[in-house]
Amino acid sequence: MTNPGTPAEQRPFAAPCRQLAASAPFHWLALGWQDYLQSLRVSLMYGLLILFISAAVSILAWSLGRYVLVLAMLTGFVFIAPLLATGLYSVSRQLSRTETPLLLRTLQRMRIVMRDSLLFALVLLIIFLVWVRAASMVHIFFPATAGGEWLTMLPFLGIGTAVGSIFALISFAAAAFSLPMIVDREVDMITAIVSSVNAVLRNKYTMLVWLALIMVLTIIGFATFGLGLVIVVPLLGYAAYHGYLETIDASAWGYQMNGEIPK
Repeated sequence: MTNPGTPAEQRPFAAPCRQLAASAPFHWLALGWQDYLQSLRVSLMYGLLILFISAAVSILAWSLGRYVLVLAMLTGFVFIAPLLATGLYSVSRQLSRTETPLLLRTLQRMRIVMRDSLLFALVLLIIFLVWVRAASMVHIFFPATAGGEWLTMLPFLGIGTAVGSIFALISFAAAAFSLPMIVDREVDMITAIVSSVNAVLRNKYTMLVWLALIMVLTIIGFATFGLGLVIVVPLLGYAAYHGYLETIDASAWGYQMNGEIPK
């Protein structure tokens, strides 16, 4: 399958987007679940990797006696997760192109988009570090001591949630469709981010539903001592890729095939 796309000088500044129904994210999850079952081995490997990373970070922070740091790190998961899902987008891409999901293809695809992924990782890292610093400042002005009553922690939790939501919304709008787009098409990161933000702003209610589903499923994943992440993270990654296919019209950009093994 090849698609040379539109000449660069004729491409729009941002990829056009479609108007979506508010219920669209549920359809994305259904398609994502199909992808999970069709690539069960790769999905489980990826899910176990996420579980290991999450457990290692939490245990390290807790062993240092910084339970506030644990909270900040878990909240920061919303920033890091889109980058970790790059490999999952590749799996859904293979399935959508009627290819057999192979770990080798996934790794090759990740290598091809490594430059843009690192650029986006830098943006996420800056946002994440600012959020961790903001969380520390909130803790200074609204201290929440270990073993304290819930009433004494309410100001910290309330202010911390409000501040964190600002960073999360910025990160969410930039990441919603940009990384799936660079995995699928030959497009630069700036165009992908602008296209993603534009699509999110034009489908506010749909994206609020999608964000709520992400939050609920992520909470379930952590509430099960991280075991649920083995299913939740791959499922959300696959669903996000189908959301991109349904939302973004990237036909002006060709498929980037250099370095990939043939179908």
